[in-house]
Amino acid sequence: MVFDIDMIKKLYAALPGKVEATRKMLGRPLTLAEKILYAHLYEPTTTPYERGKSYVEFAPDRVAMQDATAQMALLQFMTCGRDQVAVPSTVHCDHLIQAKTGAVQDLANAIDTNKEVYDFLSSISDKYGIGFWKPGAGIIHQVVLENYAFPGGMMIGTDSTPPTRAVWACWLSALAVLTR
Repeated sequence: MVFDIDMIKKLYAALPGKVEATRKMLGRPLTLAEKILYAHLYEPTTTPYERGKSYVEFAPDRVAMQDATAQMALLQFMTCGRDQVAVPSTVHCDHLIQAKTGAVQDLANAIDTNKEVYDFLSSISDKYGIGFWKPGAGIIHQVVLENYAFPGGMMIGTDSTPPTRAVWACWLSALAVLTR
């Protein structure tokens, strides 16, 4: 679903109260990042979190996965016994397209080479209520920005550009959110 207006309105309606409660708890003004992070806690807290020390569970508004790492998360998700994802989610097929010859030929090559992967991602997305952006539909960063991002929102994304350790953490986080 593109721009879930009801979800956005619900977030914005609750935001002032959550920000005020956090401000009182911390006893100081908040940064924009703190406002967003504390507003997206899975459970409210009565004690401040310590940067780099505290473990925090968030309730993001959306999960976005790309074709290379979504395979791992969705294979794991299939084993959890759910009928549908718990958080609006999308799969974007852009990372398995290699730029070698030109856009048209590179896309055709990727569709041919990765047909099995794309078919799997499409079918599992359909089965579990996940949005599917097929190869050639756009680059995940731009698609998310144009269709899902909004000020104050929080999204978990699985992307291959961070270091490998962070990628694994991202897809594990996505799996945890998908099954919540």
